[in-house]
Amino acid sequence: MGDNKPTYPPSLQVPNVQEMVLKDPLKVPERYLRNEKEMHARPDLSYLSSQVPVIDVSLLSNGDKEELLKLDLACREWGFFQVVNHGVEGKVLQGLKDASAEFFELPLEEKNKISMPPNDIQGYGHAYVVSEDQKLDWSDTLIMLVYPSWFRNLNIWPAKPQRFKYVYCFDSHNFMQNSLTFISGVVRLIKMLHQHRDSMEAYSTELKRVAMELLGSLSLIMGMEKGSLIGLHKELVQAMRVNYYPPCQTPEKVLGISPHSDTSTITILTQDGDVTGLQIRHQGGWVPVKAIPNALIVNVGDVTEILSNGKYKSVEHRAVTNESKTRLSYATFFVPLDEVEIGPLSHLIDTKGSLPLYKKIKYGDYVRTSMKMKHDGKAHIQIAKAQD
Repeated sequence: MGDNKPTYPPSLQVPNVQEMVLKDPLKVPERYLRNEKEMHARPDLSYLSSQVPVIDVSLLSNGDKEELLKLDLACREWGFFQVVNHGVEGKVLQGLKDASAEFFELPLEEKNKISMPPNDIQGYGHAYVVSEDQKLDWSDTLIMLVYPSWFRNLNIWPAKPQRFKYVYCFDSHNFMQNSLTFISGVVRLIKMLHQHRDSMEAYSTELKRVAMELLGSLSLIMGMEKGSLIGLHKELVQAMRVNYYPPCQTPEKVLGISPHSDTSTITILTQDGDVTGLQIRHQGGWVPVKAIPNALIVNVGDVTEILSNGKYKSVEHRAVTNESKTRLSYATFFVPLDEVEIGPLSHLIDTKGSLPLYKKIKYGDYVRTSMKMKHDGKAHIQIAKAQD
């Protein structure tokens, strides 16, 4: 199984933003500066922040029909919603934040030990940089494949801080190939099993549980049995991206992440509660998403838009920066296996007499083609558009 790990188109190497700010916090190179049109879309919809839907996962898990209707409305009209009563303990969320903060506080030479390799975007660095002249995002990132466990590339998995390191023991294929002897490996495994669970592992496991519950509810509102969407994926692939946004003296001129939609089925995001950075496209403007304490933010991805034949839209979103505060965000993407063919679900076409808006395409082909394009709103979804 270890030989079938997916790889992804690489991103061009660009300067480390965190290090750049440490050396000269007042300098903003030309490649990061955005024009007025990019930064300040009209109308100003910040007042709609409080109207971003809130979904109660405990009610969904009990099949509450009113909550399912709220989920349907959130997916149709917003493409984003916050979830509460999801069962992920506050200490698990804090463990993730502490581990991530510790990693980004390491010296650059330590972080560079797991730089993105030339044939992949897993590891530490910058994603979606595909040309030498495109505008750059004011952020650094760490990307890891988490599940299934044999997809993990332990060559780019952080050995520090210790919260990350314990994950080495969970990949049996790599465990057997480790340079340690088999006996010493067994000793390490036994010790690990008697310790508290690694914070990154605990967070990833808990988010997988929440994702499966949400996918079950999505199956219901799409007119299927609860396990249908999960079955369609064949194996629920889970990837994590931790984004580090240093402060910027001119936050009105740069973007932490360019506008884009996600190539996932769904994405679950945790963001710092005291610094709002996420903005979503709605009614022609940008709406900031102010995190509810301990809530998770969920968005519809391209796969769900394609499967629903456009009923549920993957929505553009972006991240802005802060003048004085560092911000981190933690996005977890849930996607099908590469071999899975995605396209409008037949019952949504047959029963409503609709024309398919999207063609059938293998997910691996879709995601790799999109990764060769820069972040440019939803331009990449044209890959899957049906021919007129």
